[in-house]
Amino acid sequence: MAAYSVPPSEVLLSKRVQEMVLHGEEPLGPYVCKSGEDNDEKEDIMDTSPIPLIDLNLLSSSTTSDNEREELEKLESALSSWGCFQGIGHGIQTSFLDKIRQVSREFFKQSMEEKNKYAKSVDEFQGYGADPVPEQGQSLDWSDRLFPEVFPEDRRVYNLWPQIPISFREVLEDYSEKMKMVTELTSKAMAKSLKLEENCFLEQFGKQAQFHAQFNYYSPCQRPDLVLGLKPHADGTGYTIILQDEVGL
Repeated sequence: MAAYSVPPSEVLLSKRVQEMVLHGEEPLGPYVCKSGEDNDEKEDIMDTSPIPLIDLNLLSSSTTSDNEREELEKLESALSSWGCFQGIGHGIQTSFLDKIRQVSREFFKQSMEEKNKYAKSVDEFQGYGADPVPEQGQSLDWSDRLFPEVFPEDRRVYNLWPQIPISFREVLEDYSEKMKMVTELTSKAMAKSLKLEENCFLEQFGKQAQFHAQFNYYSPCQRPDLVLGLKPHADGTGYTIILQDEVGL
């Protein structure tokens, strides 16, 4: 990737991606990946097999069945090959997921003045804004995000949780509890698939396991054929929950 000078942090944070999209402005250098630079890698990904699909409902039984053994084998294969999978049968109703998407859209539809009440600083992760300012030569995600930490509860910074829409806090707390249960189920299943004691991952992270929720505004994608819908995130401290939804205005 061609080198460019990273603008001062005040410049990078002075305009949000959503503002630039709505006003038809050209993005700054760190947001730009030159055409063709990453295409070969992305096309290679597209040539691989589909993302593994795991039915979590089959892994929630207290007794082991043939179906569960088969699903555990699929999970072990997914972890060994892709390192990720798409989970279905998680028990979270579509109507509730729609609520999450709705509060996300309502937040991003607000004025910049309102959203900036929850703005993060240059080097922080929690709050509203873009990714932390990159090192020389790194690209920025072409998105704005709202990133609240939800577990452990004493890590919550409620002044960075939007008050509008008024249902935001209630919905996020409910979503967090549901995702915590799903994550615990998945952690046990991962351990069993690897022939480990099923609570080993939970005991390793314990109460210090961290859960995050991430709400993103993405600009309209110019190459949807190259999008897999995956955004890996790991900070090495525990589990990370990422909620992503394209919110085109």
